[in-house]
Order: sequence, then structure tokens, then C-alpha cells
Amino acid sequence: MTETDISDDTHARALDAADPLCGLRDEFLIPLHDGREQAYFCGNSLGLQPKTARAHVEEVLDKWAVEAVEGHFTGQAQWMPYHELVRDGLARVVGAQSSEVVAMNSLTANLHLMMVSFYRPTRERPAILMEAGAFPSDRYALESQVRFHGFDPATDLIELQPDEPDGTFSMAAIERAIAEHGPRLALIVWPGVQYRSGQAFNLREIARLGHAAGALVGFDCAHAAGNLPLQLHDSGADFAVWCHYKYMNAGPGAVAGCFVHERHARTDRPRFAGWWGHEQASRFRMGTDFVPTPGADGWQLSNPPILGLAPLRGALELFERAGMAALRARSERLTAYLEALIRERLSGTLQIATPREPERRGAQLSLRVVEGRGLRGREAGRSLFEFLAAQGVLGDWREPDVIRISPAPMYNTHADVLRFARAVEAWRGNE
Repeated sequence: MTETDISDDTHARALDAADPLCGLRDEFLIPLHDGREQAYFCGNSLGLQPKTARAHVEEVLDKWAVEAVEGHFTGQAQWMPYHELVRDGLARVVGAQSSEVVAMNSLTANLHLMMVSFYRPTRERPAILMEAGAFPSDRYALESQVRFHGFDPATDLIELQPDEPDGTFSMAAIERAIAEHGPRLALIVWPGVQYRSGQAFNLREIARLGHAAGALVGFDCAHAAGNLPLQLHDSGADFAVWCHYKYMNAGPGAVAGCFVHERHARTDRPRFAGWWGHEQASRFRMGTDFVPTPGADGWQLSNPPILGLAPLRGALELFERAGMAALRARSERLTAYLEALIRERLSGTLQIATPREPERRGAQLSLRVVEGRGLRGREAGRSLFEFLAAQGVLGDWREPDVIRISPAPMYNTHADVLRFARAVEAWRGNE
């Protein structure tokens, strides 16, 4: 072996030892496989549990046991303002002002609530622009909103097809679509990171183009929050929604997040109103007239689920400790190492469907198997995916033929990445 052999155990260990954030892994509970820690690459689907999550949940349970209803108003971490405990941390993760973010509901519920306010179609402007191949929940939501307003998704839900190899989108194609459909566009809803391909997008430019065409612009940042150093305020987006159970590590079905730009802080746009969105100072007067809290808080409906928010506090403590810039730098190193191993040692087996440019991707590489064991395409992909899982190397599968491998910078290591590459080699060697 030489010092430059990237597939050497010593090289991988040295990369990890030199990494200032490598110790973050110790803050997580790593699932075991046959008594050994998994190489877990599913942070783009469900992040691992921070060790601090349990303490925050138990704090709420203990407070409930001792204080009962008084827990809303007394002692530490009071429940009435509990959502405010995560607000500043969330704002720093997504690049927003504190008043522009709120943790509430679930992602698709928040998307619907945002479209109540920001999708206001007219006969002249009825259309929504989205990417073809979007996550199904987004498409269901957008189609149902078009139908709800009495328009036809066949003509008024515009799905832009990818124009690049491997199913990715050029900025030129997005710009052309906005120019072509601009006079009819009421809204653009675009992903921060596309879930299947792992492609990241220039949100600021999409928002600029959309606004210049007279449309409003929102982003689904489910695969971007906690993955990329977003700058939602500076992007100019009207709104954004995301979940916290992926890169944010807040647990399965965690309370989701929502951004509303400050220019809409005191908007008179229609909204679905609820008691918890009423201004705090007069909320308990139980009046009949809804007076929204300025900012994103004004889109809340009901009091937040405290037990659901508790793990997010623990997760955000780790983001505060590391910082998004440092996490992104580590993510780029890990993903670059994964790419280098694939191109150097596995190019005859794996095809990378994610853009090569670091600025056009997050942590995830989407992979297609081109051959192996006499199989091709989907059959070969499923064979490799199941083999990896049996070796304790866990990615995830997305139809029709993609294995997603996502080295999360909070807890994955170069040694994990090397283990993946060697497992692929072992599968190939069993032909």
C-alpha cells in the first residue's frame, strides 16, 4: 500500500482522525448489526438518535407527572412558549430570521397551509410549476390544491421534465420553463434537494426568476434542511417547508418546520387560522376576531406537541455546537471520498446519478447498478441493496433503480464510506 491509496484502512482512519467534527459520532446511538455498528447511510430518510434526545423527552414526562397542567406556566422549559426554545436554533440552521420560522405540524400539512396563503390562482394565472418526479406527497398536495380551486391539473400543474443525463435539471431548463409559462404562473414549488437524484438547486436564482415572472415561490427543503447551509431569508423565497426527521435527527415523524419571509409578517393574505396563531398577548381573552401573531408563528393552528418537540431540542444543540458551515465542509469531504472510491474502484459496477459539482449536491449520492452477477438494471440494484443490508451497510432504495447512499456529517465517517465500497466489491466478487 502507498500513502495515496484511498482504499487503505490506514488512510481512512487518518482522514477521520484529522477531522475536527469526527467526535460528533459519539453523540449518537448507532444501530448494531451482528454485534458491530452499522455503516448507516440513511440519514436522508431517518437520522440517528442523539443521545440527548431521551433526556429532553424524560424532562417533559417528569414535568407532566409532577406539575400536570401547571407545566404550561411554571418551572423550567414551560410548555406555553416551548416552541420558542427551538426557534433561534432553527433559524440559524436554515438561514432565516427567528420570526420567520416555526416548528409545527407535518411537512405536507405545512405545505397545504402555505398554499392556502400563497397559491391564489386566477383565470389568468392558475398554474403551479414543479419538477417532474417530485416526491409523491408533494405532487398529491399540489394537484389537490389545483383541483380544490376549480382548475385542471392536466393544464395547470406544470411538471418540468429533467433535461440532463441521469434525470437532473439544468438551471437553463428551469429558466426556460419560467419564461415560457410565466404569464400563467401563480406559484412555483421546487425542492431544495431533489429526493431521488440528490441534486441541489440555486434557490435564490429560482426565487428571482419566479418573482420576475409575477409568481410566488416556495421550496420543499425536506432533503436540504440540516444538509446544506440554506439562506432562506436571503433567497427571497415567499415560504419554505421541511421535516426534521432526516438530517435534523429529531425522530420518526418529528414536528416539521416552516419559513415565511418577513415581508409577509403582517400579511392580509388568506390563511387557515387557529387559536395558537393568534397574537400571544390577547390569546386568552378568547375573543371572536382572529389577530395573527406577526411572522411565521401566525400560521400555527393548535398548541404544539411538546413530546414531539423535545427531541428536536437535543438535535439542535448539536447543530449549535458544530455549526452549519463546518458540517457542510465535512459533508463535502465525505461525499467526495465516496465519489472517489466509486470512480476509482467501482466504475464498472456503479453509475453516479447525482451531479459531480459540490454546489449542485448535498450529502447524498444516488447510484445505479450497471451490471453484476449476470443481472442488469433494477434486478442488479436490488441484489446489491439486499447484499449490503445483510453486511450491515444500510442505504435505501428508491424505485425504479436507485440506491441512495448519504454520508451524514453528524455521524458518518470515512471508515463507513470505505466499508460501503468494500461491501460492493465483495458483492461483485461473488459473481
